[in-house]
Amino acid sequence: MSGRDTFSFDTSWGARYAPEGSRFRLWAPSVKSVELAVAEADSNEPDHYQPLVKTDDGWWETIATSVGPGMSYGFRIDGESLVADPAARAQSGDVHWLSRLVDPTAHQWRTADWKGRPWHECVFYELHVGTFTDEGTFDAIIPKLDYLRDIGITAIELLPIAQFGGQRGWGYDGTLLYCPHQVYGGPEGLKRLVDAAHERGLMVFLDVVYNHFGPDGNYIPSYVPEFFHAEISTAWGAAIAYDEKPVRDFMIENALYWLTEYRIDGLRLDAIDSIKDTTDTPLVKELAARVREVVADRHVHITTEDDRNITWHIERREDGTVPLVSGEWNDDFHHTAHVLGTGEQEAYYRDYDPRSTEQMARALATGFVFQGDMSAHREREVGNPSAHLPPTAFVNFIQNHDQIGNRAFGDRLRSLSSARIYDCLQSILLLSPQIPLMFQGDEFGDCNSFCFFTDFDGELASAVSKGRKKEFRKFAAFEDEEAAEVFPDPNSERTFEISRIDWDLISRPIQRRRMQVTTKLLTQRRDVLMPLLDGARGGCGKAFSDRLSLVVSWELQPGRVYHLFANLSDDAYTLPAGLDAAKIADAEIVYTNHKSAPGALAEGSLPGMTVLFALSDVQLFAGLK
Repeated sequence: MSGRDTFSFDTSWGARYAPEGSRFRLWAPSVKSVELAVAEADSNEPDHYQPLVKTDDGWWETIATSVGPGMSYGFRIDGESLVADPAARAQSGDVHWLSRLVDPTAHQWRTADWKGRPWHECVFYELHVGTFTDEGTFDAIIPKLDYLRDIGITAIELLPIAQFGGQRGWGYDGTLLYCPHQVYGGPEGLKRLVDAAHERGLMVFLDVVYNHFGPDGNYIPSYVPEFFHAEISTAWGAAIAYDEKPVRDFMIENALYWLTEYRIDGLRLDAIDSIKDTTDTPLVKELAARVREVVADRHVHITTEDDRNITWHIERREDGTVPLVSGEWNDDFHHTAHVLGTGEQEAYYRDYDPRSTEQMARALATGFVFQGDMSAHREREVGNPSAHLPPTAFVNFIQNHDQIGNRAFGDRLRSLSSARIYDCLQSILLLSPQIPLMFQGDEFGDCNSFCFFTDFDGELASAVSKGRKKEFRKFAAFEDEEAAEVFPDPNSERTFEISRIDWDLISRPIQRRRMQVTTKLLTQRRDVLMPLLDGARGGCGKAFSDRLSLVVSWELQPGRVYHLFANLSDDAYTLPAGLDAAKIADAEIVYTNHKSAPGALAEGSLPGMTVLFALSDVQLFAGLK
């Protein structure tokens, strides 16, 4: 790093700007020559070339005094191919053109003393930069930050922003992993957004993809075949060769780069189960350890997505601190909530019971639903025991970009379920002690579609469109063949446009009421629950379930027992013996969606579609396990 109010991170790969001469570096052990191609900012062709010198272990390097900030540069391989810097901090155009040299220290940070926020204070709001506002830029998010803070959000999480092919896309097809997408505002815009968020006490998280590169604009295999294992396949092609140190450094330094040079507060590692690492030390383990070592002066956090239900990466030390990953995205909780709200049992939902809250109770009390249990969908045992972990080791959600956008028509849970069950599920999400995540628009009950969209050309565009239709043919939504006629083409600009948030909706009474409820829930989370989560212990959850009702308690701190009572059926439910009415009268009612619920609970019953949270110094129900 450099300077008190400016920050930069030196990387092994790519360009490092210095007024006296910038360094350019590329690992390409098999090529015969590498030249630095330089162009003026407004030029369509390189003006001159400068040879790089091959050093040890396949690295090429040079110092150039002729390249200043704003100028374009790239690499010419073997006197023929002209490619962007794979570690470019910025692009002069799209992924198919030259990179742009930037001075990382040019931004004067107004929040240089920001120390972040502790993990237990996270309330995530996942957003897609291109659809969150009409402008679709980092700068356009800034006027919405006060709105998000006032609702009770503490962390915005950006879908991947690394430069990808085309103008629009989800971001999971990035090819230049160090380069903020130019359409969104490039590195300058991202730094302004992070600075503005920190001024308001908001954290910024970034979704990063280390399991593959996108198909459009990834030229690395053409000149660094050593970067990939052609013999190891993934869903996206050849696996990344993490047994090569320069490749491993490329990704680990990428994580450190976002956290230091951009002052990002945390990263979400996409689908780590798809990282095919052949070394003895998993990439995630080394990456997380390096993050903890290098960024020790403020709070930083790492979350992961992994469908294996593993736990080694989210274990805690004896004192409760986090050695590696702060929290795992808990798909199990989402799946239980979804089937209870919709009754669906297609694909992976077949593993979850829409007629019972038993699985939801288990997820809330002990982490995963599948903890070494047999999965009918996957036809194998899935998961590891997780009850010993604190609830804050899990990030819960009732929907996210995947669970909405990977539906055929991009439909949200609010449009698939009744308003009453949605109200209950959102209440359970936001006031349970797991770390909650909402997707953009959830705070006001948005019913509009968020679809999968791309911006590819030619054969790739056609293949994506056809493949998407084929993928959904087996689903009930396509029992009527006419459904295919209105299927949103991912490559159509219209599909992108209909996925934008319609901010006019929040002026309507129904949406305003939902915002009131969301704000109330998050206020109670801040005031009552968050203080209890600081140092929350593992193994603290117990549960009871019967048909569509459940009771869960968490002894988050000694003598402080937090309770959830929920009835997700339309009919009143009478709890079995074991409820202590006198103790309930002394408990603090943290939240309920029905004023009659505390009185009914004291008499041993719960009205239909009721959620009630209470705080007590003792257990209120004897039937918990």
